[in-house]
Amino acid sequence: MHPRKERSVALCVGLSFMCFILTAHCRFPTLDHLQPQASEKTQARAVIQLLKRLLGDRSTEFIISVNRSMSKDSLDVCELRSTRNNQIVATGSTGVAVASGLYNYLKYFCNCHVSWSGDQLDLPRPLPQVTGVLRINTQHRFRYYQNVCTVSYSSVWWDWPRWEREIDWMALNGINLPLAFTGQEALWQEVYRSLGLNQTEIEEFFSGPAFLAWNRMGNMFEFGGPLPQSWHVNKLNLQFKILERMRSFGMIPVLPAFSGNIPKGILRLHPSANVTRLGPWAHFNCSFSCAYILDPRDPLFLQIGSMYLSQVVKQFGTDHVYNTDSFNEMTPPSSDPGYLSAVSRSVFASMTAVDPQAIWLMQGWLFFSSASFWRPPQIKALLHGVPIGRMIVLDLFAETEPIFSYTESFYGQPFIWCMLHNFGGNSGFFGQVESINSGPFQALSFPNSSLVGLGIAPEGIEQNPVIYELMSELAWRKEPVNLSKWVSLYAMRRYGSTQESLGAAWRLLFFSVYNCTVPHYRNHNHSPLVRRPSLRMNTEVWYNRSDLFDAWKLLVEAAPPLMSKGTFRHDLVDITREALQVLTSAYYLEIAESFRNQKLPELLTAGGVLVHDLLPELDRLLSSDGNFLLGPWLEQAQALALGEKEARLYDMNARNQITLWGPSGEIVDYASKEWGGLMEDYYAQRWGLFVNTLVDCLHTGRPFKQEAFNQEAFKVEQGFVYNGRKYPSEPTGDTYEIARRIFLKYYPQAMKRL
Repeated sequence: MHPRKERSVALCVGLSFMCFILTAHCRFPTLDHLQPQASEKTQARAVIQLLKRLLGDRSTEFIISVNRSMSKDSLDVCELRSTRNNQIVATGSTGVAVASGLYNYLKYFCNCHVSWSGDQLDLPRPLPQVTGVLRINTQHRFRYYQNVCTVSYSSVWWDWPRWEREIDWMALNGINLPLAFTGQEALWQEVYRSLGLNQTEIEEFFSGPAFLAWNRMGNMFEFGGPLPQSWHVNKLNLQFKILERMRSFGMIPVLPAFSGNIPKGILRLHPSANVTRLGPWAHFNCSFSCAYILDPRDPLFLQIGSMYLSQVVKQFGTDHVYNTDSFNEMTPPSSDPGYLSAVSRSVFASMTAVDPQAIWLMQGWLFFSSASFWRPPQIKALLHGVPIGRMIVLDLFAETEPIFSYTESFYGQPFIWCMLHNFGGNSGFFGQVESINSGPFQALSFPNSSLVGLGIAPEGIEQNPVIYELMSELAWRKEPVNLSKWVSLYAMRRYGSTQESLGAAWRLLFFSVYNCTVPHYRNHNHSPLVRRPSLRMNTEVWYNRSDLFDAWKLLVEAAPPLMSKGTFRHDLVDITREALQVLTSAYYLEIAESFRNQKLPELLTAGGVLVHDLLPELDRLLSSDGNFLLGPWLEQAQALALGEKEARLYDMNARNQITLWGPSGEIVDYASKEWGGLMEDYYAQRWGLFVNTLVDCLHTGRPFKQEAFNQEAFKVEQGFVYNGRKYPSEPTGDTYEIARRIFLKYYPQAMKRL
């Protein structure tokens, strides 16, 4: 395709990024058939309904239409203009293009904001005028969303209203290639039954609801189960609604395919099948791990894979993109390139046997997590087992560990540059804004780049909304943003306020805690606050703590006139939480040093402040805002249950995932959350035990033994999982008064400890 110039005349209030000359090269005709299924009218109707949900009666001030012919190269475009009677006319190549264009208008003309943690939608009256035609377009064919773990760490308990809200967020943020993994176990159950497995064999395979992501990847089985039949029915019905809504916007949902992970019962039916039993995964033993993997070259693989995908297509329809990951956090039985090519060829054959137009979407995580195995010859062999252009690779952790740069752009296979950002759905400020602001453009200009899109692939969501707004916006930019200007405008629209101190606070945060430049850093909350205590804990941070505390001071001082804004209340809680998290590390260091130096009074003082004041205050703070409560997580889980037995099962799943992560704490605190209720009954109890144990050691002269402490800590942790306590799902207390009290008490302490 020849370069194409596109003009636009626009009111550019910080909007120069929207008005650009676009050069697009169509590299992969094999992807041309990936197009929206819904009609133009259906897509336009979906956007109109979104605006009604978002803006109520003000939605009538927007005139919406979809016109596929606006894009000649499958790259989304939207045009906006004003009418004489102050309406906004928005026309786009897809529903997603229109929704994304409208959100840019709402952000940069109306100073509005939409996020997981609240909206700020004080729409000006009349609507601001667009001068001429504002043309917004993208260089990226696909904008991908989700991680195979997100479905367990974040959306496992969602009902339809929460999914509806999320799909609206996707459309507004330009997502057109989302994962759609809900309900797949219902189809697997039918396949396993038709193969001859009995119900016991099936139930011993599926894990519990909160752990299905790792069951699907072959990491674990059975723990947290069995899955009730009501679960299958509920999730299947939910998936139908999810797919219908995604497709109505013109999105291309990604459906699951077969990876080779099988129930043990298959061996009873096919004893001669070529099956490998893997070793343990992530500190689990073989009671719940050591999966059975069917060799893709075995004829049975094609039979099972095509049976399953036939069910998927029959029940869910298809947009021709399927995800499966053959060796996720597993070591293949052979490093021979011929074997690896044969494996990927066979996996792909199980897709094309059902859908000749199949495209395999594969997470590239394995190339990073098992880098010692996946050398260039092995990577190339696996990728080239599939025809060039029939696989899309997710460069999953590209902001930190880009794979494309040392694989010659995945040896020619199309890839999507993804920001992973979050592990385990952890709380805590984090970002790599310089990396994500430059990385996509470096990938685009890479020699012989096979880049076809950008992606957002966190393990868990509903945290750090600023990072996700920036990342989604970059898909519509022609060059990196001015980060200082961008975050200043973000603060204005998030709070609907022009107070300069708000922008100053966010600039401090953006260039410190949100700009980690440590090579190879993984954002997995290492704070002692949310880790099982020991005398050897990681208290390092990647930024200047004084920047965080200065931003905290600015937000507390700006608070009184802004407390009616849900977005501001959330952020006041969040920054105070982060400050107390940092202070926990300071008190921990004093506790550990006092113990080592056998200074009992100092140990009692530091430990007393932490256990009896700081952590209870933090729990009160978190409990004052609905976004930071344990109660809704547990309530949503139990709401899916039919009867008391299912309610207990779901409650255990929900509690275990965010604490022990396994029957015996195999991945303890991997999915930590700083939530009201959890802080009081889990983290504070554990810290109290630690301080009391150290005090007792000094009293008696006995050494501190970590293993003995871990056994006692496990009792506390397990006690929380099974305590049966009902936690509030509505906030209590005055957020401002609590935050102000904490600030007056602990800000001077923070300054002393810098």
